[in-house]
Amino acid sequence: MSEHHHNKAPRGLWSSRIGFIMSAAGSAVGLGNIWKFPYITGMHGGGAFVIFYLFSIVLVGLPIMVAEMVIGRHARKDPVGAFRRLRGGIWTGVGWLGVAAGFVILSYYCVVAGWAVDYLWLSIKGTFSGAHAQEVPEIFGNLLNNDLAQLFWQAVFMGLTVWIVLGGVSNGLERANKVMMPVLFLILIFLAGYGLSLPGGAKALNFLFAPEWGKLDASGMLESLGHSFFTLSLGMGAMLTYGSYAEEETSIPGVAVTVAIMDTTVALLAGVAIFAIAFSYGMEPAAGPGLVFKTLPIVFSQMPGGTLVAILFFVLLVFAALTSSISLLEVVVAYYCDEKKWSRKKATLVMGGIIFLIGVPSALSNHLLADFHIIGDRNFLDSVDLLATNYMLPLGGLLIAIFTGWVLTTRLARAEIEKGEVRFHLYPLWHFLIRYVSPILVAIVFLYKIGLF
Repeated sequence: MSEHHHNKAPRGLWSSRIGFIMSAAGSAVGLGNIWKFPYITGMHGGGAFVIFYLFSIVLVGLPIMVAEMVIGRHARKDPVGAFRRLRGGIWTGVGWLGVAAGFVILSYYCVVAGWAVDYLWLSIKGTFSGAHAQEVPEIFGNLLNNDLAQLFWQAVFMGLTVWIVLGGVSNGLERANKVMMPVLFLILIFLAGYGLSLPGGAKALNFLFAPEWGKLDASGMLESLGHSFFTLSLGMGAMLTYGSYAEEETSIPGVAVTVAIMDTTVALLAGVAIFAIAFSYGMEPAAGPGLVFKTLPIVFSQMPGGTLVAILFFVLLVFAALTSSISLLEVVVAYYCDEKKWSRKKATLVMGGIIFLIGVPSALSNHLLADFHIIGDRNFLDSVDLLATNYMLPLGGLLIAIFTGWVLTTRLARAEIEKGEVRFHLYPLWHFLIRYVSPILVAIVFLYKIGLF
């Protein structure tokens, strides 16, 4: 169906169910899957963390994803317009929170994604091939201290994001995700298979899937709850906005389950690939955030065919970042198109430019603005990340769960969910989770994140 179909939604629709799934999965699959999930799994003991994470997806992630899509499709509006149309009043603020979260996250997300683009370029040039183990970590330090390089790669990544979003719903977002997501999966499957062929392959599987419950403490459980929420792009208006482009006959629960399975599969495949490579070369799985940019490139410099593996890995990382960044920009663009009646071109170019400028302090925060602290001793990038992930996202998700479970009428919610189903027999379970379980667990995560629990 074209962007200009006016019978149902002049704002644009996904051209197919598979396009919706690929785009929603693309929004969910991001740096959090390839970069964050492996290192937090490593820090919290492996298998037990993974199992608790899977439970968290079911109890928190899936119910809230369905809720966001239900709100979006029923209202056929951006987050602000959706809450204004459904209830108005103070609840419109939940929509504002989602748009603001997309704006803030994208401002620094492009900086981190720019690092991945830089490392892809270095891999293509063969920089890591044969490099001394002591030299490789210094490459990342040199990048962080090179303000112009960071701004350049940030601009390149933002330019790619803007270019895709300019194309619109079906010709931009959907078309890009239909290309990037299959390529992403193929690269991941290759890297995971390659990792399993290495001496550390069996150890990686054991680490990821054989739980040692003694290694999982309360902080690990809360981290898994929080990440299950973050990894599915919840609380930032992305799933709500994408849901607003869904066809009436599309099964929302079916799409949500498929997206959650795809997102989790990516995270687990990335874990297999990264831990197999790390174990094979004597690296520490609990290396923290530096795992991707400091630890793995050392391995790439030592392994046979390391240049090819490095290129594939950083293509994977860039694609994962891009499928998420376009959804973040789309949230902001949808608001200006729906509420301010801007053209897509104007909204995309103006807001893309402003978000880039807001992200400049994050790019400079490790060198030029290194002494400029915002929250405690955190630099600008770490501070805005803390603001978004610890406050804005959990609060947004909590309010969405409360709104859907307690404010939105049961009749409306059920009717919207069952548009794509003959009858959704699990509706009572979903309604119970969105009313009681999901908000309580998200509230606990929120209190933990802000240091009150």
